[in-house]
Amino acid sequence: MKHRSTRDVVEDLRRGQRLIEVTDEVDPHLEMAEIQRRVYANGGPGVLFSNVRGCRFPMASNLFASLEQARYLFRDTLESVRRLIEVKVDPSALPKRPMRYAGVPLTAMTMLPRGVRRGSVMENSCGLSELPQLKCWPDDGGAFVTLPQVLSADPSAPDNLMRVNLGMYRVQLSGNEYDPQSQVGLHYQIHRGIGVHHRAAMDRGEELRVAITVGGSPAMSLAAVMPLPEGLTELTFAGALAGRRTRMIRGDHAPVYADADFAIVGRIDPTATMPEGPFGDHLGYYSLEHPFPFMRVDKVWHRDGAVWPFTVVGRPPQEDTTFGQLIHELTDPIIPSVIPGVKAVHAVDASGVHPLLLAIGSERYMSYLNAAEPQELLTQANAILGNGQLSLAKYLWITDDPRDELKIHEIGAFLQHILRRIDWRRDLHFHTRTTIDTLDYSGTGLNQGSKVVIAARGEALRELPHTLPSDLSLPEGFRDARVVMPGVLAISAPKHETETGRQQVSELADALANQDTVKSYPLITVCDDAEFAAANLNNWLWLTFTRSNPAIDIAGVDEFVLDKHWGCRGPLLIDARVKPHHAPPLIEDRETLAKVDARAARGGPLARYL
Repeated sequence: MKHRSTRDVVEDLRRGQRLIEVTDEVDPHLEMAEIQRRVYANGGPGVLFSNVRGCRFPMASNLFASLEQARYLFRDTLESVRRLIEVKVDPSALPKRPMRYAGVPLTAMTMLPRGVRRGSVMENSCGLSELPQLKCWPDDGGAFVTLPQVLSADPSAPDNLMRVNLGMYRVQLSGNEYDPQSQVGLHYQIHRGIGVHHRAAMDRGEELRVAITVGGSPAMSLAAVMPLPEGLTELTFAGALAGRRTRMIRGDHAPVYADADFAIVGRIDPTATMPEGPFGDHLGYYSLEHPFPFMRVDKVWHRDGAVWPFTVVGRPPQEDTTFGQLIHELTDPIIPSVIPGVKAVHAVDASGVHPLLLAIGSERYMSYLNAAEPQELLTQANAILGNGQLSLAKYLWITDDPRDELKIHEIGAFLQHILRRIDWRRDLHFHTRTTIDTLDYSGTGLNQGSKVVIAARGEALRELPHTLPSDLSLPEGFRDARVVMPGVLAISAPKHETETGRQQVSELADALANQDTVKSYPLITVCDDAEFAAANLNNWLWLTFTRSNPAIDIAGVDEFVLDKHWGCRGPLLIDARVKPHHAPPLIEDRETLAKVDARAARGGPLARYL
């Protein structure tokens, strides 16, 4: 079905028995988010909240409940988009297989956005404070829009729809110092698409026109987060996935998505900021309050029968995990054409997406020289770290796969493949004092931190141990060593103190230097709770890669520096303890937990998922 509105999506899911409607009153302050987290975690369907406390608009969540449900929503167009991408990657495929690609020209016709004077979203006006006030985590700074479609016009060509940027940037509706009737906060990184428009408006001394839309076709939400190859814009991709041209309302404002359920239209002074946040984010921690741009609101519109779609972000997996799965499914074939020599990349959801990136490259040139040492892989790693959203990666693990045996989405097996081949004396390559994800507080400041490339290839150098060494001896304060997976240990350490943290890890490295059985483990995570880290792979991925800054928190047994290259002859140690400067983790509100527990006890169709 080709959906025009969130109501269309809801009714489509209802007909497919993929929806539960909650008719009794639900509070958008914490309770609704807790319900959504539980429903998603327990494999539930979409949820329509038709009785929202303090708000006249119904709200819907878990529309992307699973990869299977996302495929269902896009069942009429997904295959045609795949074939369009195939032709873009390899144009010669079209004449070779004309029957397979017969529909591509028709799909291409839906890609060009269409300017209109009016649209369904303009049917009604309301006040900013009348919009749903969703608060997801106890310490959030206010209510947020969690599925926004932020549209900005290029100041040099404000009417050119092919130069409109569409992104999913955080939008704070209330709280802090915002006027609840006329101001909303926007959190975006300056290198994103909207940042280019922001810079252009600043250079011209003009306000930046922005429209925030919510709802409409789910294709718009996916397009807003889709990393697209050169020549495809978000609006053209949205049209292909929606199965119809994206209608955009032109006027004395930023272009507005005509079929949205809601629109907030206004302007940004590119030189002015206000405090935004905190907000419980997808790394599993709060992103803290910082100055960010804000929008002066001129108009708020909504269509007849409008439904407010929302999601909840937090420590993965959450509903946005489905976005990542669908993005991988669609973009994996594009990667070799975007980054030559690279066969596949995988942003690991369990690590918070950006902290850990896996990649399969290739060694195509002069492979008979230094056959075990990465060469072209390092060139490809630099290309990856210079490419769009991939540039946010903090840890990049890369290898080649000459026999085509590796499956990049099998994370444990992939990491073990590299650990069998890694030589810590040569295979670590640091980027120090660089930019990292704004939401990652493991670094030395906002946007400031480091990266490391871990590159290995060739034949295996070792078998990975999988039992705890019987003669393991730990220095005072260290305890409870656990096997996470073959080749990886987790060790509980004393609480990290700024003055003594690095020295403690050095003491551990010294203590392990003469313990040969321990030295057979190539990787050791130093953490606050080894039992938690070793409980499952997802715990270890989240803890290790969200709580460490490579240049500061990586140490090693028998470490050295040679010609400014750091390496170690024994195991690598990653200090993944909570540091004093880290943002706090997300913890549910106890009163809200009890309220949702009581709701589950009362029974009903929702209870089985609570």
